[in-house]
Amino acid sequence: PGFGCDTALDARRATLCRRAVPALAPPGAEIDLLRVGSGASRGSVRIDYRLVGGTSALAKAEATRPRFLVCHFDAGDDLSAVTTEQGPVNGASLYLLRRYYLTTPEAEAADPGGRSP
Repeated sequence: PGFGCDTALDARRATLCRRAVPALAPPGAEIDLLRVGSGASRGSVRIDYRLVGGTSALAKAEATRPRFLVCHFDAGDDLSAVTTEQGPVNGASLYLLRRYYLTTPEAEAADPGGRSP
């Protein structure tokens, strides 16, 4: 289901934002998506998630901590900013994420909301 006027564009934005989650989560973390929807600002996407798996006390504490990612887009699906529960992602990290990760097969495979064939 779309959450704006152009559902194909909304779907593309949601996909790109979902693909950013594994790149910004701790290495090896399993991600449980709680919500994918529109963010507070026009054209933004918010993803609420938690980390799952692991039996250590730290892993269990991390699983209860709410996490989120808000992706902001310029016209179309050009990712212009990302904010997490820890604050904004810096320019260099955002550039590398956009340029070298989001549209790769690795990002598609790691997409926590992707469908298995």
